[in-house]
Amino acid sequence: MSSKNFLSWLCLLSLVLLLWTSEVIAIAPGNKTYLALFAFGDSILDTGNNNNLRTLSKCNYPPYGRDFPGAIATGRFGDGKVLSDVITEALGIKELLPAYLDPNLQDKDLPTGVCFASGGSGLDPLTAGSQGVLTMGDQLKRFNEYIGKLNAVAGAENATAILNSSLYLMSAGNNDIAYTYLSAHLSPMPFPAYADFLVDSTSTFIRDLYALGGRKFALLGALPLGCLPSGRASAGAILCSVLANEYAQLFNTKLSSMSSSLSSELADSRIVYIDVYEPLLNLIQNPNQFGFRVANIGCCGVQTLLCNPLNPITCLDITDYVFWDAAHPSEKAYRTLAPAIVQACSNM
Repeated sequence: MSSKNFLSWLCLLSLVLLLWTSEVIAIAPGNKTYLALFAFGDSILDTGNNNNLRTLSKCNYPPYGRDFPGAIATGRFGDGKVLSDVITEALGIKELLPAYLDPNLQDKDLPTGVCFASGGSGLDPLTAGSQGVLTMGDQLKRFNEYIGKLNAVAGAENATAILNSSLYLMSAGNNDIAYTYLSAHLSPMPFPAYADFLVDSTSTFIRDLYALGGRKFALLGALPLGCLPSGRASAGAILCSVLANEYAQLFNTKLSSMSSSLSSELADSRIVYIDVYEPLLNLIQNPNQFGFRVANIGCCGVQTLLCNPLNPITCLDITDYVFWDAAHPSEKAYRTLAPAIVQACSNM
Protein backbone atom coordinates (compact mmCIF):
# COMPACT_ATOMS: atom_id res chain seq x y z
CA MET A 1 0.00 0.00 0.00
CA SER A 2 1.37 3.42 -0.96
CA SER A 3 1.89 6.01 1.76
CA LYS A 4 -0.77 8.17 0.13
CA ASN A 5 -3.35 5.36 0.16
CA PHE A 6 -2.38 4.39 3.68
CA LEU A 7 -2.87 7.99 4.86
CA SER A 8 -6.29 8.16 3.23
CA TRP A 9 -7.28 4.84 4.81
CA LEU A 10 -6.06 6.03 8.22
CA CYS A 11 -8.07 9.27 7.98
CA LEU A 12 -11.20 7.32 7.04
CA LEU A 13 -10.73 4.92 9.93
CA SER A 14 -10.25 7.82 12.36
CA LEU A 15 -13.45 9.46 11.13
CA VAL A 16 -15.44 6.24 11.58
CA LEU A 17 -14.11 5.78 15.10
CA LEU A 18 -14.87 9.40 15.97
CA LEU A 19 -18.44 9.10 14.74
CA TRP A 20 -18.98 5.79 16.54
CA THR A 21 -17.55 7.12 19.78
CA SER A 22 -19.64 10.30 19.72
CA GLU A 23 -22.75 8.20 19.11
CA VAL A 24 -22.11 5.78 21.93
CA ILE A 25 -20.73 7.84 24.78
CA ALA A 26 -22.10 11.30 24.15
CA ILE A 27 -23.79 12.37 27.36
CA ALA A 28 -25.52 15.58 26.35
CA PRO A 29 -27.28 16.09 22.98
CA GLY A 30 -27.09 19.87 23.04
CA ASN A 31 -29.05 20.19 26.26
CA LYS A 32 -27.58 22.15 29.18
CA THR A 33 -30.31 21.56 31.76
CA TYR A 34 -30.30 17.77 32.05
CA LEU A 35 -28.18 15.10 30.45
CA ALA A 36 -31.01 12.56 30.50
CA LEU A 37 -34.52 11.88 31.77
CA PHE A 38 -35.71 8.79 33.62
CA ALA A 39 -39.43 8.17 34.09
CA PHE A 40 -41.01 5.99 36.77
CA GLY A 41 -44.57 5.22 37.78
CA ASP A 42 -47.74 4.72 35.79
CA SER A 43 -49.39 5.05 32.38
CA ILE A 44 -49.12 8.83 32.29
CA LEU A 45 -45.41 8.27 31.58
CA ASP A 46 -45.24 4.67 30.26
CA THR A 47 -43.90 4.52 26.69
CA GLY A 48 -44.41 0.79 26.11
CA ASN A 49 -43.01 -1.27 28.99
CA ASN A 50 -46.18 -3.37 29.32
CA ASN A 51 -46.17 -4.66 25.74
CA ASN A 52 -44.59 -8.02 26.53
CA LEU A 53 -45.95 -8.45 30.05
CA ARG A 54 -48.75 -10.91 30.78
CA THR A 55 -51.29 -8.24 31.59
CA LEU A 56 -54.49 -6.75 30.23
CA SER A 57 -53.12 -3.30 31.05
CA LYS A 58 -51.53 -2.68 27.68
CA CYS A 59 -52.40 -0.73 24.56
CA ASN A 60 -50.12 -1.91 21.76
CA TYR A 61 -53.08 -2.16 19.40
CA PRO A 62 -55.17 0.25 17.28
CA PRO A 63 -56.61 2.77 17.76
CA TYR A 64 -53.74 3.63 20.16
CA GLY A 65 -50.96 5.46 18.38
CA ARG A 66 -53.35 6.97 15.86
CA ASP A 67 -51.50 10.28 15.97
CA PHE A 68 -48.04 8.90 16.75
CA PRO A 69 -45.43 9.24 13.98
CA GLY A 70 -46.20 6.47 11.52
CA ALA A 71 -49.55 5.82 13.26
CA ILE A 72 -47.92 3.01 15.26
CA ALA A 73 -49.40 1.56 18.44
CA THR A 74 -46.19 1.56 20.50
CA GLY A 75 -47.78 0.72 23.85
CA ARG A 76 -48.18 4.34 24.86
CA PHE A 77 -51.48 4.99 26.60
CA GLY A 78 -52.66 7.70 24.23
CA ASP A 79 -53.31 8.80 20.70
CA GLY A 80 -49.72 9.95 20.22
CA LYS A 81 -46.88 11.00 22.47
CA VAL A 82 -47.40 10.81 26.22
CA LEU A 83 -46.30 13.25 28.90
CA SER A 84 -42.81 11.77 29.37
CA ASP A 85 -42.14 12.17 25.64
CA VAL A 86 -43.43 15.73 25.60
CA ILE A 87 -41.32 16.76 28.60
CA THR A 88 -38.20 15.03 27.26
CA GLU A 89 -38.63 16.82 23.95
CA ALA A 90 -39.34 20.21 25.54
CA LEU A 91 -36.20 19.96 27.68
CA GLY A 92 -34.15 19.47 24.52
CA ILE A 93 -32.97 15.97 25.43
CA LYS A 94 -34.47 13.97 22.56
CA GLU A 95 -37.75 13.60 20.69
CA LEU A 96 -39.00 10.37 22.27
CA LEU A 97 -38.30 8.61 25.57
CA PRO A 98 -37.87 4.89 24.80
CA ALA A 99 -39.26 2.17 27.02
CA TYR A 100 -36.53 0.26 28.84
CA LEU A 101 -38.21 -3.07 28.00
CA ASP A 102 -38.47 -2.25 24.31
CA PRO A 103 -36.67 -5.13 22.54
CA ASN A 104 -35.44 -2.61 19.96
CA LEU A 105 -33.72 -0.41 22.56
CA GLN A 106 -30.19 0.43 21.42
CA ASP A 107 -27.03 1.27 23.35
CA LYS A 108 -27.04 4.76 21.86
CA ASP A 109 -30.42 5.40 23.57
CA LEU A 110 -29.11 4.73 27.07
CA PRO A 111 -27.06 7.87 27.86
CA THR A 112 -30.01 10.24 27.32
CA GLY A 113 -32.52 8.32 29.41
CA VAL A 114 -35.22 5.69 29.23
CA CYS A 115 -38.65 5.03 30.70
CA PHE A 116 -39.28 2.48 33.45
CA ALA A 117 -42.93 3.43 34.12
CA SER A 118 -45.58 0.74 33.76
CA GLY A 119 -49.24 1.41 33.01
CA GLY A 120 -51.46 0.33 35.91
CA SER A 121 -48.65 0.52 38.45
CA GLY A 122 -48.71 2.35 41.75
CA LEU A 123 -46.97 2.87 45.06
CA ASP A 124 -48.90 0.05 46.73
CA PRO A 125 -47.46 -3.30 45.53
CA LEU A 126 -51.03 -4.64 45.42
CA THR A 127 -51.86 -2.17 42.65
CA ALA A 128 -49.32 -3.53 40.18
CA GLY A 129 -49.39 -7.08 41.50
CA SER A 130 -53.12 -7.48 40.94
CA GLN A 131 -52.71 -6.40 37.30
CA GLY A 132 -49.49 -8.17 36.37
CA VAL A 133 -47.50 -4.99 35.69
CA LEU A 134 -44.21 -3.66 37.07
CA THR A 135 -44.27 -2.66 40.73
CA MET A 136 -42.18 0.30 41.79
CA GLY A 137 -39.73 -2.25 43.20
CA ASP A 138 -39.56 -3.92 39.79
CA GLN A 139 -38.90 -0.56 38.17
CA LEU A 140 -36.07 0.10 40.62
CA LYS A 141 -34.54 -3.30 39.80
CA ARG A 142 -34.69 -2.46 36.09
CA PHE A 143 -32.99 0.87 36.82
CA ASN A 144 -30.19 -0.95 38.66
CA GLU A 145 -29.82 -3.18 35.62
CA TYR A 146 -29.76 -0.10 33.39
CA ILE A 147 -26.88 1.39 35.39
CA GLY A 148 -24.77 -1.68 34.63
CA LYS A 149 -25.49 -1.29 30.92
CA LEU A 150 -24.77 2.44 31.06
CA ASN A 151 -21.40 1.82 32.68
CA ALA A 152 -20.53 -0.57 29.87
CA VAL A 153 -21.63 1.85 27.15
CA ALA A 154 -20.45 5.20 28.48
CA GLY A 155 -17.76 4.30 31.00
CA ALA A 156 -18.00 4.66 34.77
CA GLU A 157 -17.09 8.35 34.91
CA ASN A 158 -19.57 9.40 32.24
CA ALA A 159 -22.23 7.14 33.76
CA THR A 160 -21.87 8.84 37.14
CA ALA A 161 -22.14 12.25 35.49
CA ILE A 162 -25.31 11.18 33.71
CA LEU A 163 -26.92 9.79 36.85
CA ASN A 164 -26.05 12.89 38.89
CA SER A 165 -27.16 15.37 36.22
CA SER A 166 -30.43 13.94 35.01
CA LEU A 167 -34.10 14.52 35.75
CA TYR A 168 -36.01 11.78 37.56
CA LEU A 169 -39.69 12.15 36.68
CA MET A 170 -42.32 10.25 38.64
CA SER A 171 -46.10 9.85 38.37
CA ALA A 172 -47.61 7.44 40.88
CA GLY A 173 -50.61 7.30 43.18
CA ASN A 174 -53.38 7.60 40.59
CA ASN A 175 -54.02 3.86 40.30
CA ASP A 176 -53.63 3.31 44.03
CA ILE A 177 -56.43 5.75 44.73
CA ALA A 178 -58.76 5.07 41.79
CA TYR A 179 -58.30 1.32 41.48
CA THR A 180 -56.84 -0.28 44.60
CA TYR A 181 -58.66 1.87 47.13
CA LEU A 182 -61.89 3.06 45.52
CA SER A 183 -62.66 0.36 42.96
CA ALA A 184 -61.15 -2.94 44.09
CA HIS A 185 -61.26 -2.08 47.81
CA LEU A 186 -57.98 -3.90 48.41
CA SER A 187 -56.93 -1.76 51.38
CA PRO A 188 -58.76 -1.79 54.73
CA MET A 189 -57.06 1.41 55.94
CA PRO A 190 -58.91 4.71 56.40
CA PHE A 191 -57.87 6.83 53.44
CA PRO A 192 -55.76 9.36 55.39
CA ALA A 193 -53.64 6.46 56.66
CA TYR A 194 -53.50 4.96 53.15
CA ALA A 195 -52.36 8.31 51.74
CA ASP A 196 -49.60 8.41 54.37
CA PHE A 197 -48.56 4.91 53.29
CA LEU A 198 -48.41 6.01 49.64
CA VAL A 199 -46.37 9.11 50.45
CA ASP A 200 -43.99 7.13 52.68
CA SER A 201 -43.53 4.70 49.80
CA THR A 202 -42.68 7.61 47.52
CA SER A 203 -40.11 8.85 50.01
CA THR A 204 -38.48 5.42 50.19
CA PHE A 205 -38.38 5.19 46.40
CA ILE A 206 -36.73 8.61 46.09
CA ARG A 207 -34.17 7.67 48.73
CA ASP A 208 -33.35 4.53 46.77
CA LEU A 209 -32.87 6.52 43.56
CA TYR A 210 -30.75 9.03 45.46
CA ALA A 211 -28.50 6.24 46.68
CA LEU A 212 -28.01 5.20 43.05
CA GLY A 213 -27.00 8.70 41.96
CA GLY A 214 -30.23 10.63 41.41
CA ARG A 215 -30.23 14.25 42.58
CA LYS A 216 -33.11 16.07 40.88
CA PHE A 217 -36.62 14.70 41.16
CA ALA A 218 -39.95 15.95 39.80
CA LEU A 219 -42.97 14.38 41.50
CA LEU A 220 -46.22 14.78 39.59
CA GLY A 221 -49.28 14.95 41.82
CA ALA A 222 -52.39 12.86 41.32
CA LEU A 223 -54.84 13.90 38.60
CA PRO A 224 -58.40 15.10 39.34
CA LEU A 225 -59.42 11.46 39.27
CA GLY A 226 -63.11 12.10 39.80
CA CYS A 227 -63.31 14.20 36.63
CA LEU A 228 -61.66 11.72 34.30
CA PRO A 229 -64.25 10.04 32.07
CA SER A 230 -63.80 6.85 34.11
CA GLY A 231 -64.28 8.82 37.32
CA ARG A 232 -67.48 10.35 36.01
CA ALA A 233 -68.71 6.87 35.06
CA SER A 234 -68.39 5.78 38.66
CA ALA A 235 -70.52 8.78 39.68
CA GLY A 236 -73.23 8.32 37.06
CA ALA A 237 -71.33 9.56 33.97
CA ILE A 238 -72.35 13.21 34.25
CA LEU A 239 -70.85 14.77 37.38
CA CYS A 240 -67.35 14.33 38.73
CA SER A 241 -66.81 11.93 41.62
CA VAL A 242 -66.36 14.24 44.60
CA LEU A 243 -64.84 11.53 46.78
CA ALA A 244 -62.17 10.57 44.23
CA ASN A 245 -61.17 14.21 43.86
CA GLU A 246 -61.03 14.71 47.63
CA TYR A 247 -58.76 11.70 48.01
CA ALA A 248 -56.49 12.90 45.19
CA GLN A 249 -56.21 16.34 46.81
CA LEU A 250 -55.37 14.88 50.21
CA PHE A 251 -52.68 12.70 48.68
CA ASN A 252 -51.27 15.71 46.82
CA THR A 253 -51.11 17.83 49.98
CA LYS A 254 -49.16 15.13 51.78
CA LEU A 255 -46.90 14.51 48.77
CA SER A 256 -46.07 18.22 48.48
CA SER A 257 -45.16 18.42 52.16
CA MET A 258 -42.95 15.34 51.96
CA SER A 259 -41.09 16.58 48.89
CA SER A 260 -40.09 19.80 50.67
CA SER A 261 -38.86 18.08 53.81
CA LEU A 262 -37.00 15.31 51.97
CA SER A 263 -35.25 17.79 49.69
CA SER A 264 -33.79 19.58 52.70
CA GLU A 265 -32.69 16.26 54.20
CA LEU A 266 -30.85 14.74 51.22
CA ALA A 267 -27.62 16.63 50.49
CA ASP A 268 -27.32 18.24 47.03
CA SER A 269 -30.81 17.06 46.09
CA ARG A 270 -33.73 18.99 44.68
CA ILE A 271 -37.17 17.43 44.97
CA VAL A 272 -40.08 19.34 43.49
CA TYR A 273 -43.77 18.56 43.74
CA ILE A 274 -45.57 19.56 40.54
CA ASP A 275 -49.31 20.16 40.67
CA VAL A 276 -51.14 18.67 37.69
CA TYR A 277 -54.48 18.43 39.51
CA GLU A 278 -55.49 22.09 39.22
CA PRO A 279 -54.17 22.70 35.67
CA LEU A 280 -55.95 19.62 34.30
CA LEU A 281 -59.12 20.42 36.25
CA ASN A 282 -59.06 23.93 34.80
CA LEU A 283 -58.71 22.46 31.33
CA ILE A 284 -61.64 20.10 31.99
CA GLN A 285 -63.88 22.83 33.38
CA ASN A 286 -62.95 25.42 30.74
CA PRO A 287 -62.11 23.47 27.59
CA ASN A 288 -62.99 26.28 25.17
CA GLN A 289 -60.36 28.55 26.70
CA PHE A 290 -57.69 26.06 25.63
CA GLY A 291 -59.01 25.15 22.19
CA PHE A 292 -60.97 22.04 23.18
CA ARG A 293 -64.66 21.24 22.88
CA VAL A 294 -65.17 17.92 24.71
CA ALA A 295 -63.94 17.17 28.23
CA ASN A 296 -66.38 14.63 29.66
CA ILE A 297 -65.70 11.65 27.37
CA GLY A 298 -62.67 10.32 25.53
CA CYS A 299 -62.09 10.30 21.81
CA CYS A 300 -62.53 6.53 21.61
CA GLY A 301 -65.80 6.82 23.52
CA VAL A 302 -65.31 4.24 26.28
CA GLN A 303 -66.00 4.62 30.00
CA THR A 304 -64.04 1.56 31.14
CA LEU A 305 -60.49 2.93 30.93
CA LEU A 306 -58.99 1.63 27.66
CA CYS A 307 -60.13 1.73 24.03
CA ASN A 308 -61.66 -1.48 22.69
CA PRO A 309 -59.32 -3.33 20.29
CA LEU A 310 -62.37 -4.81 18.57
CA ASN A 311 -63.78 -1.36 17.85
CA PRO A 312 -61.01 0.92 16.57
CA ILE A 313 -63.43 3.66 15.55
CA THR A 314 -62.59 6.96 17.23
CA CYS A 315 -63.62 10.60 17.05
CA LEU A 316 -62.98 12.49 13.84
CA ASP A 317 -60.93 15.30 15.38
CA ILE A 318 -58.81 14.45 18.41
CA THR A 319 -57.88 18.12 18.84
CA ASP A 320 -61.39 18.73 20.16
CA TYR A 321 -60.91 16.26 23.01
CA VAL A 322 -59.18 16.68 26.35
CA PHE A 323 -59.11 12.89 26.79
CA TRP A 324 -58.10 10.12 24.44
CA ASP A 325 -59.73 7.25 26.36
CA ALA A 326 -61.50 7.10 29.73
CA ALA A 327 -58.36 7.67 31.79
CA HIS A 328 -55.67 9.36 29.71
CA PRO A 329 -55.38 12.87 28.28
CA SER A 330 -54.75 13.38 24.59
CA GLU A 331 -51.36 14.47 23.28
CA LYS A 332 -52.77 17.95 22.74
CA ALA A 333 -53.85 18.08 26.38
CA TYR A 334 -50.39 16.95 27.50
CA ARG A 335 -48.83 19.67 25.37
CA THR A 336 -51.17 22.19 26.98
CA LEU A 337 -50.09 21.13 30.47
CA ALA A 338 -46.40 20.64 29.68
CA PRO A 339 -45.02 24.22 29.66
CA ALA A 340 -45.66 24.76 33.38
CA ILE A 341 -44.18 21.35 34.19
CA VAL A 342 -41.12 21.99 32.06
CA GLN A 343 -40.65 25.38 33.66
CA ALA A 344 -40.75 23.85 37.15
CA CYS A 345 -38.23 21.19 36.09
CA SER A 346 -35.94 23.78 34.51
CA ASN A 347 -35.92 25.93 37.64
CA MET A 348 -34.60 23.18 39.90
